Amino acid sequence: MLMTDQLDIIVAEVKRKVNELLSSPKMEITRLPADMPMAGIYLFSEGGLPLYVGRTNNLKKRLQYHVRSNHNQATFAFLLARHETGRLKATYRRQGSRPDLLNERRFRVAFDAARKRVRMMEVRFIGETDPIKQALLEIFTALQTRARYNDFDNH
Repeated sequence: MLMTDQLDIIVAEVKRKVNELLSSPKMEITRLPADMPMAGIYLFSEGGLPLYVGRTNNLKKRLQYHVRSNHNQATFAFLLARHETGRLKATYRRQGSRPDLLNERRFRVAFDAARKRVRMMEVRFIGETDPIKQALLEIFTALQTRARYNDFDNH
């Protein structure tokens, strides 16, 4: 089979799975089913508006991490806090770093509020173990839904 034929098959499967994801039931992080898939992608929405698509090899754990107080785990909440406070530019210096931002009262309040906000969001997910299909699913879903907080920029 030619490589383009394989790609066509994968793209068709990814498109089908995106549609399956978008028609799946909305859940809350606090009420995740015990029998959910291990690996896959997820979509956070608020009031029906798609906000963020992510992928992981442990869906349940990753979704629960998004509301923890650790900034390295609650990455979506941290991103929301960045937008709320206008602190959008990442830095690799001590000043303006993630720990430094969390020491600023205004940013900490925004981060804590964002974690609560994420906890109340609708989440949908779909299983996928293949890393290439996961990556494509994340990209296709973000593009199709126009998820507001997926930018795919390098940092």
